[in-house]
Amino acid sequence: MKNVDPSYLKHQFLIAMPHMADPNFAQTLTYIVEHTASGAMGLVVNRPQELNLADILEQLRPDIEPPASCQLIPIYGGGPVQTDRGFVLHPSGPTYQATVELGGISLSTSQDVLFAIADGLGPKQSLITLGYAGWEAGQLEAELADNAWLTCPFDADILFGMDSEQRLGAAAALLGVNLSLLTNQAGHA
Repeated sequence: MKNVDPSYLKHQFLIAMPHMADPNFAQTLTYIVEHTASGAMGLVVNRPQELNLADILEQLRPDIEPPASCQLIPIYGGGPVQTDRGFVLHPSGPTYQATVELGGISLSTSQDVLFAIADGLGPKQSLITLGYAGWEAGQLEAELADNAWLTCPFDADILFGMDSEQRLGAAAALLGVNLSLLTNQAGHA
């Protein structure tokens, strides 16, 4: 039997199943940034925090008053790993000091993208998270085998064109699934 490459989920959405017990991921939609044999990394994209971009800029540039518009830009909880580190998803185009192209979407992790957004010079659409979700080798595959997640194709309109509370249901709808009709009791008929 020849080795079959596992199907990796880079540039896909993970939809938490209703019975997801881990509070870090219950009712989340996660964008998979990287998925290889050595593990996976993703960003939860539907959990706005109490913070906004103005709060972050006050820490990064205490001598400069953030524009009032920055109070309208939410910061999302991207996951439980490195919650002090920022990640910005935005449509491909401008690149910053640390930008990775992911196929129609880019991930920037340097402060210059935040300053550009604040100054009105950054990407027109963006989603800013603190922290990320990480899986060790084989961990995400095991969770998928346990039906903890559904996967669906990435859709930029869901990420950038909808309010955060609509994203999970919209991603499930791409699969023809209504999450509210699924029971949160696994294995009970």
